[in-house]
Amino acid sequence: MAKASPGYTCTECGWNTVKWVGRCGECQAWGTVVEEATKTGIQVKMKPVVVSEENTARPITEVPADGELTHWASGINEFDRVLGGGIVPGAAILLSGEPGVGKSTLLLEVASRAAKTGARVLYVSAEESVSQVRLRASRTGALTDNLYLAAETDLSTIIGQIDAVKPALLIVDSVQTVASSAIEGLAGGPSQVREVASVLIRVAKERNLPILLVGHVTKDGSIAGPRLLEHLVDVVCQFEGDRQTALRFVRALKNRFGPTDEVGCFEMTGDGIAEVPDPSGLFLSRSAVAVSGTCATVALEGRRPLPVEIQALVVPTSAPNPRRVTNGVDSSRVAMLLAVLERRAGLKLSDKDVYVSTVGGVRLNEPGADLAIAIAVASAFHDKPIAHTVAAFGEISLAGEIRPVNGGKQRDAEATRLGFTTRIDDKVGTLRSALKAAFDTAKDAREREIDAAF
Repeated sequence: MAKASPGYTCTECGWNTVKWVGRCGECQAWGTVVEEATKTGIQVKMKPVVVSEENTARPITEVPADGELTHWASGINEFDRVLGGGIVPGAAILLSGEPGVGKSTLLLEVASRAAKTGARVLYVSAEESVSQVRLRASRTGALTDNLYLAAETDLSTIIGQIDAVKPALLIVDSVQTVASSAIEGLAGGPSQVREVASVLIRVAKERNLPILLVGHVTKDGSIAGPRLLEHLVDVVCQFEGDRQTALRFVRALKNRFGPTDEVGCFEMTGDGIAEVPDPSGLFLSRSAVAVSGTCATVALEGRRPLPVEIQALVVPTSAPNPRRVTNGVDSSRVAMLLAVLERRAGLKLSDKDVYVSTVGGVRLNEPGADLAIAIAVASAFHDKPIAHTVAAFGEISLAGEIRPVNGGKQRDAEATRLGFTTRIDDKVGTLRSALKAAFDTAKDAREREIDAAF
């Protein structure tokens, strides 16, 4: 019999190859191809296991609903919104985010709120000592007797801590720094992360114990470790935010117990992290006098409407390549809108520097902000301010048409609540008509101001 040659498998996607390579040919991940066990070519017959009568498959209509699988509030409404109403007993929740964004601060606040209700909470820190966690808890006001701290990096020791404390909620910070003595390799490796996550999730299911896991991210923003980690857990949340600003967002990328289109808003303060139930005033800068180059829009973050002010500045330049600087919006999208403005609306922008930014550090990635960006650029180009009562939302095509965006009624209702009496959307038809409507509204507003003054 011919000698079996060794094979190599990607730990991320399962791609196979006969020789080792540094980069996976399927998912293009680096350093994930490892040698697998040598195949002997012998087919082993698997013996079926006799299933007991109580475990025999039955019609789904005959399966009784588990009344205990109900959401219980964590005490933080914005976090419960993302989870679909609260934490489900026995659920495994993975929270990822960049270093320093506030993951540990948020989970420590969750642990404190849960402990103050009388439930025992075990917070396992594998990156900080208990004194460091205690110092942060005293600063954020999270000190309570039902919150237990442990600094452990060994998986078996963590299981022992669970047996000793018998908590109602377990938090592990972070899963990439915990290692199991039964598996070879350093903590954070694919095999170690897979084993640690599998054991903790099995404990969660067997004991009906909800577990919150902190996950590291790579430099491209994806969760570090094997992709299997995201498949094993029930909920995957992403904590986003610019460290230069205080605003933070929590999104659900996967949720077996609720929707994945909700967004939670938080603000980092000197005393920890605070909820922002109504962020409408964070992204608007209302001056007493209207300034050219500004336009308000209503963006949708998940199912939550957020009013955002977009600012633009257009200045002449003698450089052969005009500058296009953006902050908070997609630069390629802005470049396309500038081309449409020049071709369809007659604005000569090829010899001018254009700067586009959002207020408050919020990031807009949806096409619904196209119309507001175009109006802000046109306002800066003509140096004519837009009235404060105007809100614009709509997608602009290359032909200069205004297309409708999703959630139009929700955006319109939020704009009405905030006092925007004029909405410019896809009903105007074309970009030229939208710009004319915006400037006509500004003209009427100035005339009313003059009449009121005299």
